[in-house]
Amino acid sequence: MQLLQVSKGKLKLKNPILTASGTFGYGKEFEDFYDVSYLGGITIKGTTLNKKDGNFPPRIYESSGGILNSIGLANPGIKKIIMENKTYFESLKNSGCSVILNVNGEDTEEFAKVIEIADEAACFSYYEINVSCPNVKKGGISFSSTPETLFELVKFIRKRTKNALIIKLSPNVQSVAPFVKASEDAGADCISLINTLKGISIDLNLKKPRFTNVFAGFSGPSIKPIALYHIYEARRVTNLPIIGMGGISNLNDILEFFSVGADAIAIGTMNFVNPCIAFNLLTELEKYCESSLKTLDSVKLEFQAWMK
Repeated sequence: MQLLQVSKGKLKLKNPILTASGTFGYGKEFEDFYDVSYLGGITIKGTTLNKKDGNFPPRIYESSGGILNSIGLANPGIKKIIMENKTYFESLKNSGCSVILNVNGEDTEEFAKVIEIADEAACFSYYEINVSCPNVKKGGISFSSTPETLFELVKFIRKRTKNALIIKLSPNVQSVAPFVKASEDAGADCISLINTLKGISIDLNLKKPRFTNVFAGFSGPSIKPIALYHIYEARRVTNLPIIGMGGISNLNDILEFFSVGADAIAIGTMNFVNPCIAFNLLTELEKYCESSLKTLDSVKLEFQAWMK
């Protein structure tokens, strides 16, 4: 497994296979399928300071090439999450599997309070700052509206924790490049992208949108080319580690993400299709490196040669 280690800046992983927030619960839900500790890391559900009930149903609709979701950050709040999962999170960390907290807030103070509580618990490896969630009426989306507002948020959080910060960026912008630079200039340690794309589905029988909020987040295999484009664009302007996600469903997809500059990847929607997919792809990637007698770093260099 040493062939697969990731070490770039503050991103240290035993392997590059992570799970995306909102698709893997708190990890325990998948233990019946495989030993989650084999993964490089898990990203838990989007977390807020206080309990959120989320959006009114329907919340999920299957569409061509993916799904639309309008969950609305339903979660029990940071304190209860820690109370119910701390022992499990610590066991994952002790095994070398990183535990990433996806942090959400309606204002800068809420982000800071969530992180303060998380720092005290000391059971998280990294904080992923969600500035791009597209299915809430207020909160994260406002912080990714301009590079300037994003810079102020990241700078505010950076002063309040020594833990590594991963900034999760939205694809719903003309260019991610200025947002990547703003994050880096404000003290971010890593970039993750892409979050879901905005989409709408119409119920033709009712003659109105299927979702109460009208739009929802679209994810799944069909967004992969868009994800690859944004990761390529991000890599051109930063040397920070990048966690790529968006439509990954097989080993070739992972190699494509490495080809455009991703240092690690996260499996999202496909966890719903095949709950073992993250473990299966980890096994396939390990066999790929072993059969070619190459480390992960050398594989990345080979596939990224065209970018030089």
